[in-house]
Amino acid sequence: MSFKTRAAGGGIATGESSCRSYLSKKWTLFLCLGSFCFGLFFTDRMWTMPEAKEIIRPAAPGKGQKLNLVSFDCTTKTVTERRDPLDSLGDVPSTQHAIQTLDKTISNLEMELAAARAAQESILNGSPLSENLKSSELTGRRKYFMVVGINTAFSSRKRRDSVRATWMPQGDRRRRLEEEKGIIIRFVIGHSATSGGILDRAIEAEDKKHQDFMRLDHVEGYLELSAKTKIYFATAVAMWDADFYVKVDDDVHVNIATLGNTLIRHRSKPRVYIGCMKSGPVLAQKGVRYHEPEYWKFGDPGNKYFRHATGQIYAISKDLATYISINQHVLHRYANEDVSLGAWFIGLDVDHIDDRRLCCGTPPDCEWKAQAGNLCVASFDWSCSGICKSVDKIREVHHRCGEGENVLWNSTFLKPQHQLLNSI
Repeated sequence: MSFKTRAAGGGIATGESSCRSYLSKKWTLFLCLGSFCFGLFFTDRMWTMPEAKEIIRPAAPGKGQKLNLVSFDCTTKTVTERRDPLDSLGDVPSTQHAIQTLDKTISNLEMELAAARAAQESILNGSPLSENLKSSELTGRRKYFMVVGINTAFSSRKRRDSVRATWMPQGDRRRRLEEEKGIIIRFVIGHSATSGGILDRAIEAEDKKHQDFMRLDHVEGYLELSAKTKIYFATAVAMWDADFYVKVDDDVHVNIATLGNTLIRHRSKPRVYIGCMKSGPVLAQKGVRYHEPEYWKFGDPGNKYFRHATGQIYAISKDLATYISINQHVLHRYANEDVSLGAWFIGLDVDHIDDRRLCCGTPPDCEWKAQAGNLCVASFDWSCSGICKSVDKIREVHHRCGEGENVLWNSTFLKPQHQLLNSI
């Protein structure tokens, strides 16, 4: 093929290519315009602005703000609104409730801390832990209604036996009292000055027989009653989780069911102190009974003590027993035990309940009251600060002024949920 022929052939090919290129551009432009128009149609039909919704955004400290999105002509504007301060008043009750709940939680934690602290001190001091305390540490604290501690001494074996023979249940009945009614009763005593001596061995033998003692890390002595009372409450609240803790002397007659029914009326009060309230004179003269060496702290000579419960029998709520346990190392002890207890509560928000049924006289006084339907909680002789010659007379008091055994077993003191937990 000649050069002209190849040139002619090349010209034909070039023309065809140019035509195709022209058509391709035309179709491309047409498709673009079509797509654009279709897009405009689709957007106009399908695009709608969503309804404006509130968007809450964390505000700067001290400012309550919220942002609203508002649709207007396909544009978005932000509108800032301030919350009305009055709206926040509705949050006040819920805040107060939260604070009260927190206070209650802190109080419960302090109680548990006090119990753990008392248990730890018992271990460090070498004092044996009761089976109740050991089991509570392993399985959780069981709830009781009241703990009754009978203050006694080494020389009071006959008094204890007379109490056992009258108002204090023994053996299986005492264990049933603990299981069904949530009532713990123990004789409270410390140790002699000579640890492990004949006095301590006698108490250990008696406890082995009756199993009704609560031993304290305390050296017994008449002038040490205030210290003994403080240690008793601190130890009791560590060993048993109860609503009330009672102290009674071993020459006083007590109707347990009547005592429980009296205390249960005050269970809703967090800090309650129940007894026969008095305010006797502060005795500055040396050598007399109930002499107060620190009489000068109570003002001018001839002044009287503040109101406090007489020492033969009184009861305090769990919060007060816990308070004593937590602060036992800084609570001052006066010469008289009942004065000391009153002093520990004088600066607290405490309900002082003066109930004269806790200090009835012996027959015929308590007998007349029982016949009138006003059964006494406790009976003793004021002249003897207890029942005079109680070893012999307490049986007569029990016979003439006792509530009867059926009253105790027919009474209910534990709350339903406590009964359910205790049965598990």
